[in-house]
Amino acid sequence: MRSTSILGLNLLKKFEGLRLNAYLCAANVATIGYGSTRYINGKAVKIGDKLASEQEASALLLNTLTIYENAVNKHLTNLNQCQFDALVCFCYNVGVGGFTKSTLLKKAKINAADPSILDEFMKWNKGGGKVLQGLVNRRREEAKLYFSLCK
Repeated sequence: MRSTSILGLNLLKKFEGLRLNAYLCAANVATIGYGSTRYINGKAVKIGDKLASEQEASALLLNTLTIYENAVNKHLTNLNQCQFDALVCFCYNVGVGGFTKSTLLKKAKINAADPSILDEFMKWNKGGGKVLQGLVNRRREEAKLYFSLCK
């Protein structure tokens, strides 16, 4: 079973951003740390919650990440590390349900090198029904990582 590399973690952290105080994300869900919506014990984040440090946020991220790594590992076994990292970052943001229903996944299953996968990343650019520049930027970087050459 593959796990996310430091390159993937850094990309995820860059786009999720660190917030030690709980906030409502663009989808109106209580979120904390690096985009976590639940704690290690499974309890939902609620507004008013606080984390003590970046280390606590990183530990929460690493624990949460296994859900998304498992989803990518379950559906795709022939990826290089960059493809895996990009898809975990994507899945973390759109959710396991969004990932498993996506045309992006369908295309990657058929041919992980299919250049039209770039377009599939870029389709996931909306939050609350509106195109968000942050998501456009994120998808561009996820796709760039996906198509970069690494083992």
